[in-house]
Amino acid sequence: MSRIGRYFIFLGSLFRNREKLGVYLKLILGECNSIGVGSVFIVALVASFIGAVTCVQTAYNLSNPFVPKNIIALIVRDSTILELAPTITCIVLAGKVGSNIAGELGTMRITEQIDALEVMGINSSSYLILPKVIASMLMFPLLVILAGFLSILGGYIAGVLAGVISPEEYVSGLRYDYKPFGVAFALIKTTAFAFLVSTISAFQGYNVSGGALEVGSASTSAVTNSCIAIVAADFILTQLLLT
Repeated sequence: MSRIGRYFIFLGSLFRNREKLGVYLKLILGECNSIGVGSVFIVALVASFIGAVTCVQTAYNLSNPFVPKNIIALIVRDSTILELAPTITCIVLAGKVGSNIAGELGTMRITEQIDALEVMGINSSSYLILPKVIASMLMFPLLVILAGFLSILGGYIAGVLAGVISPEEYVSGLRYDYKPFGVAFALIKTTAFAFLVSTISAFQGYNVSGGALEVGSASTSAVTNSCIAIVAADFILTQLLLT
């Protein structure tokens, strides 16, 4: 059977013989803390500098005196909401969260902790992975909202400090021709990316066989495959929702 076929069978196993809701609730809260709170710093740092760089580079390229300065803020806003915040943030999270999920499950597999759960009659894939998937789909959108805000704020600070745009022009550009669906589009993309990152990483780690070297290879494959899935899904969702 192909690897893609085994992946879909793996997804089906997450929803069989589930535990009681109270068991999952505690696990989901723990994963939300690990995935969400543990990723705030790196997301905030990357988003702030992306917004700052986007603003300064846009100002550099729009050197025509007939182009109003508030266009700089409009470009920062739209590029942040539609692409930079959801896609770049999820790629960063694929490196941090995805590798962590794959490494954790891979370690549990080679130390036979997963086998012990199966012996006790517990569906190990549902018990271990479903909370990570749900927590990812809850926390990734919140992190992307934070990233979008900080990216736009970073562009404002960098633009004003560099003297390429005034505060009034920046705010005017943010308000100009605003389309609210852009935020919904970003959150839809992010939820899909969260599902792909968590399930692909879990699949890589859960099916590890061997030792520590194989766990490291699984973590690398998890990040690589998650990034490929993100960019492919990004293109598909953009075609479906924006055209």
